[in-house]
Amino acid sequence: MSNGGTTDMISVEHLTVEFAAKPLFTDASFVINDRDRVALTGKNGAGKSTLLKIIASQQPPTSGTVAVPRGTTVGYLPQVMNLSSDRTVMEETLLAFDHIHDLQEEIEKMKEEMAARSDYESEEYMALVERYSHAEDHFQMMGGLNFQAEVERTLLGLGFERAEFNRPTSELSGGWRMRIELAKLLLRQPDVLLLDEPTNHLDINSIQWLEQYLQQRSGAVVLVSHDRAFINNVTNRTIEISCGRVWDYKVKYDEYVQLRAERREQQLRAYENQQKEIANLKDFIERFRYKPTKAVQVQERIKQLNRIVPIEVDDIDNSALHLKFPPCQRSGDFPLIVEDLRKAYGEKEVIAHVNLTIRRGEKVAFVGRNGEGKSTLVKCILGEIPFEGSLKVGHNAQIGYFAQNQAQLLDPELTVFDTIDRVARGDIRMKIRDILGAFMFGGEASDKKVKVLSGGERSRLAMIKLLLEPVNFLILDEPTNHLDMKSKDVLKEAIAAFDGTVIVVSHDRQFLDGLVERVYSFGGGRVREHIGGIYDWLKGAPLSSPVGDTTPSSSSSKTTEAPSGAVRGASASSSWEAQKAAARQRKKLEKAVSEAEEKVAQLEAAVHLIEDRLATPEGATDTALYEKYTRFKQQLEAAEEEWMTASEALASS
Repeated sequence: MSNGGTTDMISVEHLTVEFAAKPLFTDASFVINDRDRVALTGKNGAGKSTLLKIIASQQPPTSGTVAVPRGTTVGYLPQVMNLSSDRTVMEETLLAFDHIHDLQEEIEKMKEEMAARSDYESEEYMALVERYSHAEDHFQMMGGLNFQAEVERTLLGLGFERAEFNRPTSELSGGWRMRIELAKLLLRQPDVLLLDEPTNHLDINSIQWLEQYLQQRSGAVVLVSHDRAFINNVTNRTIEISCGRVWDYKVKYDEYVQLRAERREQQLRAYENQQKEIANLKDFIERFRYKPTKAVQVQERIKQLNRIVPIEVDDIDNSALHLKFPPCQRSGDFPLIVEDLRKAYGEKEVIAHVNLTIRRGEKVAFVGRNGEGKSTLVKCILGEIPFEGSLKVGHNAQIGYFAQNQAQLLDPELTVFDTIDRVARGDIRMKIRDILGAFMFGGEASDKKVKVLSGGERSRLAMIKLLLEPVNFLILDEPTNHLDMKSKDVLKEAIAAFDGTVIVVSHDRQFLDGLVERVYSFGGGRVREHIGGIYDWLKGAPLSSPVGDTTPSSSSSKTTEAPSGAVRGASASSSWEAQKAAARQRKKLEKAVSEAEEKVAQLEAAVHLIEDRLATPEGATDTALYEKYTRFKQQLEAAEEEWMTASEALASS
């Protein structure tokens, strides 16, 4: 079927899915066309992954049908796969072309049969020629045997290096094996791609590569993802599962969010009007139930009441929930100073020559390919592993750390609610249910015991627990992996309002955008500093002062050619002297900033003390005290100016 130049690839009709007699969704009907890029959305547990499995013929529905036209190929990438293989990365990826080898064998057999036969005029021979011609055309359309270059491009795009092509897949982590499965799926070029959280195991560069691939491919795409930037850049249509129904929006995700908010407002108004109508009917029935003269009207009202179909309102909107970290003690000016740090495992050097200074209140991102040392440096900061060089955690720095394994430290016998109730303090205890709801533990889920939670649920619970603990230095390793978009928004707002220091290890661009002011990129054993936000780094913003390395950023368009011979030696020597001089100057400026800060703090305390005294009846008439207050205020302004000058000099050094 055609419709305005598009072709129906998959038709879903009257689909109903039930678990334990409880419907996930009912009577869902929609069509996926060949040019559709569909974002499948809805809260966790709404049935998104189930719907993908049904479309992929991996699971039957309770009722209804999924019609796939003959000859249409469907490729499906689930969230979790059990992968094991003795093949190398390249050998495993080349399995994507097994169907081409099968087709080649079939073509060779038909060629031999045509050469052996002599009944050229028969219908059977003509049918054989037609089959051969069709198979040969199909073989050439799929690129014949010229797929080696495409395999390499795809593996490189998904983050592999050429040196890893011959590495056994048994040595790889589950995340890297999932990348191979994604590569195989893309290389098969199915007519319809079904992707369930495809970015979970990808770094930022690989996510951008996948975006471009999906934008350029000709077939249909249906994907589930909590990566808002990715989903906005890829999709042009949004299908939502909510309240057991499927809602179809012909717009990308951000526009859908706005339309959904308008729809919910309409639902609320309709629901409120219906509740008023129900209340009026019930009131009439109660008032006149025993009056014979009103018996007919009462019966009519009862019939009206029974005919009313309750209006459902979409899941509770937590947009009004604003979560704040509890107050904590102030840390020193420099919560983290790293000098010439190196970490190696045997012969393998993970990171080296790392020099970085993080100031109090800064929010920075660690980015780079998996395995390039981000988590290694975090473990060094936490004191979990030995290293070479110097690493100083600042005075009074209280570290709050979140990683996937933090979830294992939760008490398995406590309920979700009790886990949070034990760390919540003050007014926040009144909002525990709201907070749990914002992180997908609404309703009965809050009464579950920790021991029955999935890995993702435990990670979310560990994140909430961390949010309520009084710390001044947060280190978050992939904090958004198991959060939906609403939960991410709540977390991002809380971190943005946090007045402590933050290091975020993440590949989620939307989450990092506007949150961090500096990016540290990890690659090739080096750590490079980039001033600016995540999109500044992605656009190839120039490096700030090198972080223990003078190599230009891989994301920068600038390159330099190393000098040769004696010139190289002279250059290296003068560069080293310049670096030492710059380091001395930086230490001097850091000391000036620290002293200025201390002076400001002392004067602020003195001013506040005098203000308290001036607020009393005696102080209000004390002229000498007021003159002292004026003098201290002037000194404070001068000290703040001094601090500002020193800070600017340090920032530009």
